Amino acid sequence: MADKDISTAQPSNEKEPIDVATSSGAVDDERLAKILSEGNYVTEADLNNARSYCATHHITLFNYFLNQNIIAYDLLGPALAKYYSVEYADLDIYQPSKEHISLIPADIGQAYRVVVYQKQGDVVTLATDDPNKPGLKEALEKVFLPPIKLKIYYALPDELNEALIHYRKPLVTRFNQIIQQQNRVAPEIIDEIIKDAAAYKVSDIHFEPQESIVVIRFRIDGVLHEAGQLPKQYYDNILNRLKVQSHMRIDEHNVSQDGAIRYEVDGKPVNVRISVVPTLDGEKVALRLLAEYSKGLNVKGLGLSRKDKEIFDRQIHRPYGMIMTTGPTGSGKTTTLYSLLKMINNPEINITTIEDPVEYKIVGVNQIQVNNLTGLTFTDGLRSIVRQDPDVILVGEIRDEETAKLAVNAALTGHLLFSTFHANDAASAIPRLLDMGVEPFLLASTLNLVIAQRLVRMIHPLCRMSYQIKIEDLAKTMPHAEQHFAGPIVTLYQGKGCESCNFTGYHGRTAIFELVNMTPAMQELVLKNPSTAQIAELSHKQGDHTLFADGIEKVQRGVTTITELQRVAEPK
Repeated sequence: MADKDISTAQPSNEKEPIDVATSSGAVDDERLAKILSEGNYVTEADLNNARSYCATHHITLFNYFLNQNIIAYDLLGPALAKYYSVEYADLDIYQPSKEHISLIPADIGQAYRVVVYQKQGDVVTLATDDPNKPGLKEALEKVFLPPIKLKIYYALPDELNEALIHYRKPLVTRFNQIIQQQNRVAPEIIDEIIKDAAAYKVSDIHFEPQESIVVIRFRIDGVLHEAGQLPKQYYDNILNRLKVQSHMRIDEHNVSQDGAIRYEVDGKPVNVRISVVPTLDGEKVALRLLAEYSKGLNVKGLGLSRKDKEIFDRQIHRPYGMIMTTGPTGSGKTTTLYSLLKMINNPEINITTIEDPVEYKIVGVNQIQVNNLTGLTFTDGLRSIVRQDPDVILVGEIRDEETAKLAVNAALTGHLLFSTFHANDAASAIPRLLDMGVEPFLLASTLNLVIAQRLVRMIHPLCRMSYQIKIEDLAKTMPHAEQHFAGPIVTLYQGKGCESCNFTGYHGRTAIFELVNMTPAMQELVLKNPSTAQIAELSHKQGDHTLFADGIEKVQRGVTTITELQRVAEPK
């Protein structure tokens, strides 16, 4: 496919004009469907399912394939580039530098969603998610004068958003501009914070009042970063607006309150859970952001070893039984279960979930939201689901004895049941379930697999570097290092830090896993009401690895750092 030279390219007679209706341009469904079908990107069954879903939910085919992970991202990009008759710019592999991005004025870059992808001599290659946007060519020709020749590539919207972040001014600067305008301060400040949070893929936002200021912090890849500060005098209005939007009482300041808000950022819905608690310096607010659709829900992206993936494949295709994930809040338990559901999701089976909250929508899955105000709890919801002729059930969390017993009985009566459970590791989940009153013989016959997991930050691939360290020096910060690394010299990896990763050396997260596989020997042990230590010992003998051991394997491959691993797990 030839580059599209925007200084000389003429409109194709075969290509229909495209309406610009969204940030990425409106893509004609039928023409896109033809390209996807002719290129064997999707099957006819996939296309028929997509058309049916789009008609029911009033979304475009473009947004469906972009968000539902039917096509791998590395295939969807080239397919959409073919739609526009241009080359594909993979911004995930080659991320433009800040110097390249600054070649285009911020107002033009943001208005036309375009960045400089590469610059070689007199040839400047640009990346945008709407190559046909009206006025794009004219705006760029005013920036890049002859003899510079311009070429335009297509980039996926989400990847382009990461590059466009460089155009955003610091939050503090924007706060000051809003305050100086003296115009709707609270809503505009909240909007700017939510937009930044969506752009930086923030999972949580914290408003932390202090004596004279309010500190705003973002949790990115599991770690908190200060995003900005604002004068405390404006905080009451911001707090009241959040309370009103989430249906909380604005006259209550001495008790904790919970609520939810639904925002729309760049055309994508974002559900926000809000918690307000009183502190000595005022009411602290924590917001958790939940995107309605997620393209990243697939087992391939979880970080499983080959052996673990084989175990997952075998267990999720069994006709009945329980698969449990354990770990602290924010360890990716729900994401893992969603990924497993997507592996087995097909029109021939009925999958129903009961969740609090529903974090991601999955096509073809019946998802129920817990509502304590109407009495729709996990327990009552599970009772109703069993009467709905399900093949697969997902219970968002087992919190009490009654739900645990109902879940076991559901698995015993021919259903495959997934759930999350709070336990420190995989081995301790079994004694905890027994302590909740589940009979040992029932648990032994229904439990298929227990998964414990933690999330670790990944080394940024663009600035990853290796270094060597003596085993005795490593042992100073990592006891018994010789049990995990061979030789007197150990090769480790770290991120040097660059503009693309905000000089952190990390980009994105992956999971480390610990499994307890219910073999016949493990079932026999469960019948004896064993301790955590006994389960862990047998699990080790049958070849199951610990969280730390799985993390060490990722450290040796250069996926993460030894420091990051020690932050979330410890050797046993």
